[in-house]
Amino acid sequence: MRTQELAEALRAEARKVLVGQEEPFTLLLVALLAGGHVLLEGVPGTAKTLMAKTLAMLIQAEYKRVQFTPDLMPSDVVGTQIFEATTGQFRLRRGPIFTQVLLGDEINRAPAKTQSAMLEAMEERQVTIEGERLLLPDPFFVIATQNPIEYEGTYPLPEAQLDRFLFKLLIDYPPSEVELEVLRRYHRGFDARNLEAANLRPVLDPEGLAACREEIGAVTVEEGVLRYIGAITQESRRSPDLLLGGSTRASVAVLLTAKAYAAVQGRAYVTPDDIKALVRPVYRHRIILRPEAEIEGLTADTALGRILGRVEVPR
Repeated sequence: MRTQELAEALRAEARKVLVGQEEPFTLLLVALLAGGHVLLEGVPGTAKTLMAKTLAMLIQAEYKRVQFTPDLMPSDVVGTQIFEATTGQFRLRRGPIFTQVLLGDEINRAPAKTQSAMLEAMEERQVTIEGERLLLPDPFFVIATQNPIEYEGTYPLPEAQLDRFLFKLLIDYPPSEVELEVLRRYHRGFDARNLEAANLRPVLDPEGLAACREEIGAVTVEEGVLRYIGAITQESRRSPDLLLGGSTRASVAVLLTAKAYAAVQGRAYVTPDDIKALVRPVYRHRIILRPEAEIEGLTADTALGRILGRVEVPR
């Protein structure tokens, strides 16, 4: 399949820059192919920004970065109308959201009003400024980051906005051998601020991305697999560990990402293993643990593992 060939080429090029980030980079690519957005959670210095910049370069997409801060206003992100005294007219100043790949760095540091300005863009692929509806470019891919450790001066994302993210990916510290390879590369002169020197070769363009999405649309999903997705969602709503289970949007997200995931693996059909691989990144930010479960040390991923263990896998 063409999608598999392109995915392998993208991952091969990304290895010139990224070390030990094969799985999160693949899931980032799956989210892009499925037309969703990604929330990256990890401590500072774990290559989250580098991953976003690398993907943007490899798909030849326009890339912009917004540093979210407590004083950031919605107009700083989406844009505003500016009055020009010389012409006596208002002129639209477009914000950084008018791009193809947008990195929202430390999104939970922005106040709720600014976070809400992202909702329309992420869901509708448009923004409204002074009553004027403006379409965003295609593709439009938001990669947001947040720090799971430092909460002082932050505004936790509400459930409604978390639900707009297709995946929540957890970026942990690398193993010792991976970190050693990173040190070797920097010793040999690698500079994360100068990716051109890494000789990255663009692999995909927006037209090729559209062709991949057509191929993904034709991926087969058997009735038994559809029922399996629905059963997982229903079981999450009955789980004694959860206050809030998966939404219908979560079920749809698993379906769409499973089709993209299968195509990246070179298959024209979805398997139950594809569903299992995607349940955690799709659900972990959409469910709410009961307080007693948290006291017991349960995490969202552990609770989801229990749910998967209770749902019968189709043959």
